[in-house]
Amino acid sequence: MDESGGSGRPRPDDTETAEHQPNHTTPPSTPTDPVAPEPTEPAPPPATNASDGETTEPTPQEPRPEPAGQEPAPRPEAPEPTTEPEPETRPTTPAAASATPEPEPETPATRHDPKPDLEKPAPRPDTAPEPAAHTHRTLAHTEPGAPAHPHGTEPPAGLGKAQPPKRQREPGGGILMGRPFGVPVYVAPSWFLVAALITWVFGGQLDRVLPELGGARYLVSLFFAVVFYASVLIHELAHTVAALRFKLPVRRIQLQFFGGVSEIEKEAETPGREFWLAFVGPLLSLALAGVFYAAMQTVEPGTVPGVLLAGLMISNLIVAAFNLLPGLPLDGGRMLRAVVWKITGKPMSGTVAAAWVGRALAVAVLIGLPLLTQSGLLGSDAVDNVGMDTVMDALLAAILAAIIWTGAGNSLRVARLREHLPELRARTLTRRAVPVQSDTPLSEALRRANAAGARALVVVDPDGHPVSLVREAAIVGVPEHRRPWVAVSGLAQDLTDGMRVSAELAGEDLLDTLRATPATEYLVVEDTGEIYGVLSAADVERAFVKAMARPS
Repeated sequence: MDESGGSGRPRPDDTETAEHQPNHTTPPSTPTDPVAPEPTEPAPPPATNASDGETTEPTPQEPRPEPAGQEPAPRPEAPEPTTEPEPETRPTTPAAASATPEPEPETPATRHDPKPDLEKPAPRPDTAPEPAAHTHRTLAHTEPGAPAHPHGTEPPAGLGKAQPPKRQREPGGGILMGRPFGVPVYVAPSWFLVAALITWVFGGQLDRVLPELGGARYLVSLFFAVVFYASVLIHELAHTVAALRFKLPVRRIQLQFFGGVSEIEKEAETPGREFWLAFVGPLLSLALAGVFYAAMQTVEPGTVPGVLLAGLMISNLIVAAFNLLPGLPLDGGRMLRAVVWKITGKPMSGTVAAAWVGRALAVAVLIGLPLLTQSGLLGSDAVDNVGMDTVMDALLAAILAAIIWTGAGNSLRVARLREHLPELRARTLTRRAVPVQSDTPLSEALRRANAAGARALVVVDPDGHPVSLVREAAIVGVPEHRRPWVAVSGLAQDLTDGMRVSAELAGEDLLDTLRATPATEYLVVEDTGEIYGVLSAADVERAFVKAMARPS
């Protein structure tokens, strides 16, 4: 067991799981050695009177003076009196160990890693991976950035942090507006900025079309901004309903500056599902444009309802057309990915193709959008597109291009992560563990762990059932001279249902399980309920980073 407060070294890659036997649990043994709170010379035996055979008590020995210039050796403090019997201990220093009887043989501990050096702390990684929440993000307009891990994965919360398990927090992201289909919908603070921008721009257009409105045109413009983002929300709900139909969990929907994001926590299992999952959003935007066009036929043109319906129709057509562009992270890019995936049979090939098309699309937007606005092809005279309007068009193009380029790059990184995730297997990352009773002194528990080559301690009840795990960080905080007096129960964290993980977990399933119950150690059990070992969250982090650094 590593005493650094960080994590032990990850298990060597060449260690095979076949070396494990079906039963890895070692029955806890009760220490039988006499109490040895401190290494001292044995007291002289009682003196026997040769004449009458009576036994007399030995006279106390005078304390020996310490050598000059040498400070007295520190002695452990006396334990506080308690009503319970004092736990038996065994010294951990070499001198004391040599003065005690030979330890009784013990059965091997769970897991069969190489024997660690308990006195050398293993280095803790400086940075934790960004497991994210395993989210797959779909766009209404654009995606403001692909997630750090598979489709928005976030590191398992609590990896490498000593904190008690707690209930997983609900994802935030702004103001909660509701829960359609059980999925929380948030409005990000950036939405208010874009709403103000739309109100200002559309208000200027209304001033040219309906000058009689006066200052009321901004109220009409604000209404347009709200209805337009309601259309974006319907676009995202189409993705959400399709995902739920395919039994893919949806974490949240967020409305933000450039549109909306549906965070779907799992990837579609087939290219056909991936295609339809991406296509339903633009399809519904086209349907909304048709609805607004039909409604526009029932009102007089040049009126407030007519202008609003025309603006909403055009806006939804733009949303649909923009998202159908064949480049990640847009919906059209995911459709292209699904097609290449279907042809090649490799999801990674589809991601690479769609990501590079997305990068080319970003360059085209950066250069082409200002040229189109200056040429008058977007509905205004070329002579008017100078000065401030040109600067605004160039700024908008730069923002869109940056978002698309970044999203395409993140999609590539996410795909590489998904490719290596199966390498994270609980069975290969689990540490050997030694079961101990709750009243076992820490020094004795560490001695047993050293003898068995184990790196973790599991506290069990008298029936051998695990009840808690001894925390590495807590062991480091106990000075060595105090360890014979400290019971492992005072350093242990009680086991909860979420801290028991199956030895068969791997990949995303393993990370999802760790994120659900943040902790520093987890008890790994076989399907039969037998203890397999202890999984350190920091070991998972280290393996995660190593997998990401390996080329595809």
